[in-house]
Amino acid sequence: MPLPLASVIAALEALAPLALAASWDNVGLLVEPPPGRDDVVRRVLLTIDLGERELDEALASGCELVVAYHPPIFQPLSRLTRASAAERIVLRAVAHRVALYSPHTALDAVPGGVNDWLLQAFGDRAREVRALSPAPDPEGARASGGGAVAGAGRLAVLDPPLGLEATVAAVKRHLGLEHVRLAAAERHAAGEPIRSVAVCPGAGGSLFADVRGADLLWTGELRHHDVRAHNAAGASVILCDHTNTERGYLPLLAERLRARLDGAVEVTVSARDRDPLDVV
Repeated sequence: MPLPLASVIAALEALAPLALAASWDNVGLLVEPPPGRDDVVRRVLLTIDLGERELDEALASGCELVVAYHPPIFQPLSRLTRASAAERIVLRAVAHRVALYSPHTALDAVPGGVNDWLLQAFGDRAREVRALSPAPDPEGARASGGGAVAGAGRLAVLDPPLGLEATVAAVKRHLGLEHVRLAAAERHAAGEPIRSVAVCPGAGGSLFADVRGADLLWTGELRHHDVRAHNAAGASVILCDHTNTERGYLPLLAERLRARLDGAVEVTVSARDRDPLDVV
């Protein structure tokens, strides 16, 4: 049986409380359809980015709600015309009565969220886990994870340590990638193992700026000069391109959302959503 939009939104907020989102982020319900006779949700589409082809997919499958990890409205819109893709997406969503929602950094920060999913690459080796930037809202953290680690990024000790080659293999296997970019510190290239790792989905530049004690920094993208600085400080860096560190979490989110909604709503992951960069 379909559910009211408010019930689905409540389920999403229970999975990733918005209080855990970064202060700069734009999360939650971003587009709400005008009221109508049939204000219910039967189908939800999950995607990392919402472009026009992903919206076409949602409309073709009859979705009433799109959950886009990256906010489709981030910078303020001063007008709504057909001049830009961002404006067209909002206009089409409203015209077709499709709601748009984004959890973004709230989904990163929550216990069991994207940060913790990245650390699953190392299995039981990842221990003494802490947030690089702990959640400022204790109530939000408690509501989401019963006292578990909450906040931006993660730092973990690898016990037992892993050699650099095995660490890279674990990252590739977890993300389903054939290639990653590696900037190996001299000591790790010479055979010293990786004893600790810091992770951040997407772009970890500002979050990694003050990290101390991590042998490996793993994220989607970093500036060239940041990579060099981390190498000079003795840390190796693995870069996988921005959304490759996020997209693999969507099937897990779909599973959790279905369970919370008792299977009343069909939840699918976009087949068209992909990272814009190819390795050629």
